[in-house]
Amino acid sequence: MYKNGKILVGKNENTEVNVLLNMANRHGLITGATGTGKTITLKVMAESFSAAGVPVFMIDVKGDLAGTAFIGQESESVNERVNKLGIQDDFKYAKFPVRFLDVYGKNGHPVRTTVQAVGHRLMSKMLDLTDTQDSVLSMVYKIAADEGKEIDTLDDLQSMLVYVNNNRASYSMKYGNLPSQSITTIQRNVMELMEDVQDNFFGCPSFDINNLRGVDVDTGYGKINILDAQELFRHPGSYAVMVLWLLNEVYDKMPEVGDLERPKLVFFIDEAHLLFDDMPKTVIDHIIKIVKLIRSKGIGLYFVSQLPGDIPEEILAQLGNRVQHALHAYTPQEQRSLKLASDSFRVNPKFDTMKEIQNLGTGEALVSVLDDKGNPTITESIKILPPQSRMGTITDEERRSIILNSDLYGTYEEKVDRESAKEKNDVVFAQMEEEKRAQEEAKAAAEQAKIDEKMAKEEERLAKEQQRLQEKLQKEEEKKALAEQRAQEKAAKEAEKERKNSIGYKLGKKVVNKTENKIIDKTLNKLFKGFFK
Repeated sequence: MYKNGKILVGKNENTEVNVLLNMANRHGLITGATGTGKTITLKVMAESFSAAGVPVFMIDVKGDLAGTAFIGQESESVNERVNKLGIQDDFKYAKFPVRFLDVYGKNGHPVRTTVQAVGHRLMSKMLDLTDTQDSVLSMVYKIAADEGKEIDTLDDLQSMLVYVNNNRASYSMKYGNLPSQSITTIQRNVMELMEDVQDNFFGCPSFDINNLRGVDVDTGYGKINILDAQELFRHPGSYAVMVLWLLNEVYDKMPEVGDLERPKLVFFIDEAHLLFDDMPKTVIDHIIKIVKLIRSKGIGLYFVSQLPGDIPEEILAQLGNRVQHALHAYTPQEQRSLKLASDSFRVNPKFDTMKEIQNLGTGEALVSVLDDKGNPTITESIKILPPQSRMGTITDEERRSIILNSDLYGTYEEKVDRESAKEKNDVVFAQMEEEKRAQEEAKAAAEQAKIDEKMAKEEERLAKEQQRLQEKLQKEEEKKALAEQRAQEKAAKEAEKERKNSIGYKLGKKVVNKTENKIIDKTLNKLFKGFFK
């Protein structure tokens, strides 16, 4: 609750605990076991910052922060707490100016960025890549940047991977080894990621981080931006990268302003442990850098998690405003976590901090905030104020009404597909395909020419072979005919010989010879007689 220029978090019988607005950008931590009241504390603080005119961003992983958009409903339990805290005159049920955001664009305005803007290290986290694969991915990013190809979407990234893989021999000369197996693995992981986030988080128009700021003109309340992460939270890697991208965007794009009377924007980061689980050291170092330096840009970061140990020590040291709900300590690990939590608070001689943490009830907490000099106050055990807005979930119709009446409606709903890596590569692929087709056609024509030439030669050979066969047959026939003729002649001679050797022939020859001799004698006698006359 915003009271007297301060963020009233809670009270005990003697003391009010307030977060000073000029110390709110020194960051904070809300921790405690499940069901001890962390979400209520987050909600109360977010409402208070809003009432102070400070815009807020918070992540709703269960859907129970959405009621902030609607006025709280009077209940016996809330009235009882209000009375016990003695804030009847100040507490009023209220609603707050809420915008709903959603990576999937279903439960809020779409939140997008480009694959290029996320960077290869965070993308490697989303894709669960090895160091070697991350190195290959970084080269793909570099090639895209060098060639002026924007990687907006996962389709663009997939296209670049195909493009680089097809040309890896030439690229390896300039950029180093690009193993095909690593590229193929990255492609497969990109396909799986596309199924997870359906490429909703990546694309244009990219979400302008300045849209998280803004004040409601009617009430002067800071806008409360609630990222619905009920679906996104099922994919821890994507959830972590999305939050880290937002932090990085704020860090890069918000100007330096130094210390202000009140923050320009406050972030509440639920399930903060996911930002650090299995993150590369380089990414964690970058987060530490952001946490240390972003306060000078007027931004307050409040991490929400179960245990202080979920947060790296270098970041814990930067979190000046702390709220610790109950913890249990049954196992050695839990006891170590309990000790770490108790040691992080300034000692209050009225109680044993470690025991007090274990004995806290729901909605109770140990709180230490920064005083006006930036020093942690003595730890107080207090009851957290109840929220002024509705607690719990809202209906789909109520959510839709808030979205349609938001000042952001229509800004990001329509996705724009500009000419990026995929389109540019498609042109190259088409040219390559055309060249390949032409080469294949030329190759096919050459092959066909070879086949035709071979067939012509074979036909010529067959023709010559046929001619040789015909000539051979003709010679065979001539030889056969000659042989037959010779055989006939021989047979005739044999027959003639046999005839001449026969008795009848010989007797006939004698008769013929006698007759011929008589004729010859007569002829000669006549000639002689005529001559001598």
